[in-house]
Amino acid sequence: MNKLIYLALAGVVVAQLQGCAAAVVGGAAVGTSVVLDRRTTGVYVSDQEIELQAMDRLGKAYPSASNSISATSYNKQVLLTGQVQDEATRSDAASRAKAIPDVRTVFNELSVGPVSSFSTDANDTAITSNVKARLLGRDKVPSSTMKVVTESGVVYLMGLVTPAEAKEATDIASSSTGVTKVVTLFEIIN
Repeated sequence: MNKLIYLALAGVVVAQLQGCAAAVVGGAAVGTSVVLDRRTTGVYVSDQEIELQAMDRLGKAYPSASNSISATSYNKQVLLTGQVQDEATRSDAASRAKAIPDVRTVFNELSVGPVSSFSTDANDTAITSNVKARLLGRDKVPSSTMKVVTESGVVYLMGLVTPAEAKEATDIASSSTGVTKVVTLFEIIN
């Protein structure tokens, strides 16, 4: 009898998910990311919420095309990167990010100046992909424990890592093609 109930439930689930293969695969990928991450599931979800709230608040506060702000959260620490039109906007953006519930620290790496070009953005994407690929190829650095962000050739590394992992990741990033500087924002664990 139990087998019939399980079979019926499975049928209902499959019927509800028809055409939703992407949702199933995406959900599996997120589930795997959470399992391999050193953050608790609650902190992982909180970081996702922090990023969404930051981008929403900053987008509404600065809708001008002269500002380009990105927010990345890892372990409730927010990294702001991009360009803003003046120092007042730079300072205010950090204050708005800090006001988001659960944010512990804000690293304000916004620069004052014109928005980066498409070619600069494309180069930054290539650098990030290269650093991530090189991290994946090393057993000494579990890449799921960190985030890599690149802005104008500067690579920012965030994560929960051991001292040895921090050194290895920094060495990998600094020796990657196109990297002008590496900024480590790691939290060191034992």
